[in-house]
Amino acid sequence: MLFASVTSATIAGIEGVLVRVEVDVSGGLPGLEIVGLADISVREARQRVRSALHNSGFDLPSRRITVNLAPAALHKEGSQMDLGIAAGVLAASGQVPAGHRLQDYCFLGELALDGNVRPVKGVLAMALAARDGGKAGIVVPEDNEAEVSFLRGVDARMGRDLAGLASFLQGKTDLPVVSRNRPARPRETASAVDLSEIRGQKAAKRAIEVACAGGHNLLLSGPPGAGKSMLARAIPGILPDLTPEESLAVTMIYSVAGILPPGEGLLTSRPFRAPHHTVTASALVGGGPAPRPGEVTLAHRGVLFLDELPEFPPSVLNALRQPLEDGVAVVTRSRATHTFPSRFLLVAAMNPCPCGYYGDDLKECTCTEHARKQYVSRVSGPFLDRLDIHLEVGRVAAGDLTAAGGESSLEVRERICEARKRQERRLAGTGMTCNGEMGAKEVAALVTLSAAARKLVFDAFTRLKLSARAYYRVLKVASSIADLEGSPRVEEEQVAEAVSYRQRLSGEW
Repeated sequence: MLFASVTSATIAGIEGVLVRVEVDVSGGLPGLEIVGLADISVREARQRVRSALHNSGFDLPSRRITVNLAPAALHKEGSQMDLGIAAGVLAASGQVPAGHRLQDYCFLGELALDGNVRPVKGVLAMALAARDGGKAGIVVPEDNEAEVSFLRGVDARMGRDLAGLASFLQGKTDLPVVSRNRPARPRETASAVDLSEIRGQKAAKRAIEVACAGGHNLLLSGPPGAGKSMLARAIPGILPDLTPEESLAVTMIYSVAGILPPGEGLLTSRPFRAPHHTVTASALVGGGPAPRPGEVTLAHRGVLFLDELPEFPPSVLNALRQPLEDGVAVVTRSRATHTFPSRFLLVAAMNPCPCGYYGDDLKECTCTEHARKQYVSRVSGPFLDRLDIHLEVGRVAAGDLTAAGGESSLEVRERICEARKRQERRLAGTGMTCNGEMGAKEVAALVTLSAAARKLVFDAFTRLKLSARAYYRVLKVASSIADLEGSPRVEEEQVAEAVSYRQRLSGEW
């Protein structure tokens, strides 16, 4: 046989896309040519496949071999198609039969020069594409076993070397089946900080509880050493567990980004990302010649912590406005437009001035008024307007340092989980999971206010000169407070607490 067609896959954004690897052996000058809009990492497969075939005891035909990767209009990158190209060459040259195994399986893996199969990133996304594309099975590198161990509806096999794959295609042996009985890992959080370890800061703990209950973005402002970073790092420990759908989405993102921990299967912990203030806009929201997920996508369904907020370039912060509002980051390049999920809880921390002690009772601020205003003006008003809760974190009193720490993260998390259940029932059928995701239409239809609460929120809208966006955000925060307290409607005191989280945002910066 002088022609063979094999299935492999590539990554487009964070989605897997099936690729038909068509191999034709014809007369002409000997050589191996790869066409089909392949980048340099794919074209380098010529040398890897040639050496792997030779060192595995197979012949590379002394004829012209053309490999076409279809669809030709789709840009392809990565080394995961090596295994599919090698299988196609073996079938087209008649060294393995072009039987049902060649046609029914999707082949993924990078070839070493000695014929061994090395792991690749994005296996989970490509395996899902193979399953949904009607493939009966997939062959993945042995080191990627954990990544697909929880998949159902597809026969997952492990490829260890090219010789073993050829024997499998010839029907002589079977490839090892991916284990389905991996032990479940206990819940872990991205931080070891427990709320009980944080002394004092009762108001701040209440604010982060409200933020986590409804998925509200949070800004912490205060002097150095007040505990802003500790409060932020305690948040993953009080958030509810990822749902199965969320776990799959987060695991797929980390797989595509190539940062899934070795041997890790389905991720169960909510992500916690804390990029440095030198991060670029493309690294934060995603980008590159072939766009890859940025920090906002790596924080999907988790926490994005921005410490020293005014130190981030204004252009970088403004790039966050679309992900904060829409829950997605859209990256457009000349070849394609990719949409990355970015539904995260933003926690930002900042000092009130360059020296950090403006308004502090114990230490005098050394900054000029001009320097202070210039410092805080680096954070734009439209960006601040998208933060539901702003809290001033004061200095911890000496007496609080030796006092008991209060409730543990587990106790607070139980209340948050109950509040989330109330929200799930209220938001059923909307595709939303928490109050922070509601739009103006959902707020108007689903949030019930008492007469006193309605009067108070109208008064606050006028006196604090809130924007329309801030008005609805106050109602969403008040609804989360009501959910924490088990109230069927929003009462006046819950609106008052929600309004108190907006007052600094409405003042002079």
